[in-house]
Amino acid sequence: MAEDDCNRWIKPIYLLNNNNVTKICAPMVRYSKLGFRTLVRKYGCDLAYTPMTICDSFIKSQKARDSEFTTNKTDRPLIVQFAARNAEELAEAAEIVVPFADGVGLNCGCPQKWAVSSGYGACLLKKPELLADMVRQVKSRVPDDFTMSVKIRLHSHLRTTVDMCQKAEHAGAAWVAVHGRRADQRTEPVELEAIKQIKDSLGIPVVANGDIKSLADIRMVKEATGVNGVMVARGLLENPAMFAGYDYTPLECIRDWVDISMSTGTPFQTFHHHLIEMLQCNLSSAERRIFNSLTSTSATIDYVEEHFGA
Repeated sequence: MAEDDCNRWIKPIYLLNNNNVTKICAPMVRYSKLGFRTLVRKYGCDLAYTPMTICDSFIKSQKARDSEFTTNKTDRPLIVQFAARNAEELAEAAEIVVPFADGVGLNCGCPQKWAVSSGYGACLLKKPELLADMVRQVKSRVPDDFTMSVKIRLHSHLRTTVDMCQKAEHAGAAWVAVHGRRADQRTEPVELEAIKQIKDSLGIPVVANGDIKSLADIRMVKEATGVNGVMVARGLLENPAMFAGYDYTPLECIRDWVDISMSTGTPFQTFHHHLIEMLQCNLSSAERRIFNSLTSTSATIDYVEEHFGA
């Protein structure tokens, strides 16, 4: 990639330090891949994450790298999110992606049992010294403008969460993204006051994550917490045009997804799943059953063209 290509976008840390709320596409396993990142960038997304990738396999296998990390020169600014359980592996993985991204993010919040039992994700919430060492080692091996950030969930005791975030900051973390629930919570309300206290306790940017599904939600979260950015997962799956102010997925966005999927070679299962999410408000229960049962890209495109003119 030519040097002038690398200077055409605003680096993430500058986005997060301006006066606007930075709108971020969250790391979503299987779904925040190149095609979907391309789509949300058309509709007001400022910064996008890759899906969480396991460092171990990423380092050892070219096949895993080709499968898990696909990008192009327009896919910026970009953060590659890794799941890691030791500092050496994370630093090595970060060095690999330096030419293709603007930073790496460490997943410290995944609550799934397989992740925690393997030493990944929310397991790191109980290991603040290890987390800080991971940040330090990455920062010692990448360029100064290549960012290292962390994404966390809350501890039962807020003081413990704040202490961990401060350790990450002192080690060199560029920002902290906070999912406002504990690892054992799923549908409980997001704790905005906890996010606010974390924001007030740090000198680096803080990003809020959890239950954001509209621009009104973004304004409310900003007013309640003072955060620098918002990170959205399910809200963008259901409405990739949310950041552009749409209440529901517009037909133009559906057409764009079909075109992008065809041009990027998106696998059928991913192509179909995104459309299922996008069309929830456009299909009756009977129509959803029919659409969900489609088994090929051609059949799906025919259905969309017939019913929506896409």
